[in-house]
Amino acid sequence: MLKVVEKTKLWFSISLIIIIIGMGFIATKGLNLGIDFKGGTALTINMNQKFDKSDVDKIIDKYAKNDYLSKTVNDAKEIEITVKSDAISADETASMLKEIKTQFKSSSLISEDTIGASIGSELKTKALTALIVAMIFMLIYVGVRFEFKFASAAIFALVHDILITITVYAVFQIAVNATFIAAILTVVGYSINDTIVIFDRIRENQRIMRKATIEEITNTSVTQTLARSINTVLTVLICIFSVWVFVPSIRDLTGPLLIGIGVGCYSSIFIASPMWAFLKKRTKKVTV
Repeated sequence: MLKVVEKTKLWFSISLIIIIIGMGFIATKGLNLGIDFKGGTALTINMNQKFDKSDVDKIIDKYAKNDYLSKTVNDAKEIEITVKSDAISADETASMLKEIKTQFKSSSLISEDTIGASIGSELKTKALTALIVAMIFMLIYVGVRFEFKFASAAIFALVHDILITITVYAVFQIAVNATFIAAILTVVGYSINDTIVIFDRIRENQRIMRKATIEEITNTSVTQTLARSINTVLTVLICIFSVWVFVPSIRDLTGPLLIGIGVGCYSSIFIASPMWAFLKKRTKKVTV
C-alpha cells in the first residue's frame, strides 16, 4: 500500500518549489504573451516552393528583431509570421513582405490579420473570468456530489495544475495565446474527472473501513485506483503526443494539454488526496 499521506510535506514541497520558480520567472521576465493578448499582426505567406525557414527569419529579424514568432504550416509550403504590437509599423511590414517577395519570387501573401491591444486586454479578462466560473461550478458540483472538503481539495489541486503549467511556459518562454486558455480549461475538466474517481473510492472506503484512520483510508483508496489513473492518463498522453509530433500546426493546443494532463494525474494522487486527508483531520480536531 502506498504511503501517500505520510509524505504530504514532500509532495507539497516539490510543487511549491516549482511554482515559486515559475513565479520568479513571471516577475522577472513575464509570460511570453502572444498576439492574442498583446495585439499585433499575423501574416500567412504561401512560399510556393522549397525554402529554408532560417532565410525567411533573417529577413523578418531585420524589421521585427526578437518581437515575432514564425512557423511553417501546410507541409512546410506556407509560413505563418506573428509580429507583436508596436514592433513594426505598417510601412515596415510592407517593406518586409516586399523583401520576402524579392528573394522568394513565387511567394504570395495569403492573409494579414491585425489585433488591437484593447482586444488582447479584453481577451485576458474573459479568459480569467472563464477560469473562475469553471472553478466555481466545479466547487459546487463536487461539493453537492460529495462534500465540501472534497470540493476544496479538488479546487486546490486544479489551481496547482494551472500554476505548474504556467510555470513551464514562463521558464521556457513559450508563447501564450487564446488556444492556451482553451487547453487549460480542457485540463481542468480532465483533471477533476481523475480526482473524482479517487474521491469516489475514498467515500466508499469510509463506509467499509469504519475503524481505519483517515491516512489508511486515503492510502488504500489511492492504491486501489492508481493503476486505473496511470493507465488512463498514459493512453491519453500517447494520443496527444502523437498529434503533437505529427501535426505541428496545432502544437499551441497539444503542448499545454501534454503538460496539464500529466500534472493533473500527479495532483489527483499526490495533492488532492493528501489535502482531503488534511482537511478531514483538521475538522475532526476542531469538532473534538
